[in-house]
Amino acid sequence: MENKKCYCDTGLLFKDCCGLYLEDNQKAPTALALMRSRFSAYATHNADYLLQTTYISERKYYSKSEILNWATSNKWQKLEILSFTENTVEFKANFLDSNNEPQVHYEFSTFRFENNAWYYLDGKFE
Repeated sequence: MENKKCYCDTGLLFKDCCGLYLEDNQKAPTALALMRSRFSAYATHNADYLLQTTYISERKYYSKSEILNWATSNKWQKLEILSFTENTVEFKANFLDSNNEPQVHYEFSTFRFENNAWYYLDGKFE
């Protein structure tokens, strides 16, 4: 994966983009960077990262096995950022489901900054 383009569609190499957070344990500096890295975590089936970057009070609503199942049963194709503020990101995630049918996941996500780190708080879906 050394010279592979990042999954989050910045055009950067994975190691210079989301790889910094997924593999080098750096903290995402913004909610948008965290959102992008979480998309890459789905694409690379990194359920641990997805749980670790979910806000602590919300973690009880997720299970590692369910996250891993959702991540692995789909082929993550493209991330489209529609809008963002300091603590929100509106996006579409394009993927192929287990039947290879194209799907779009729309979400308006809210993030919280605490203890010098950004966390995914919740999302509104359509």
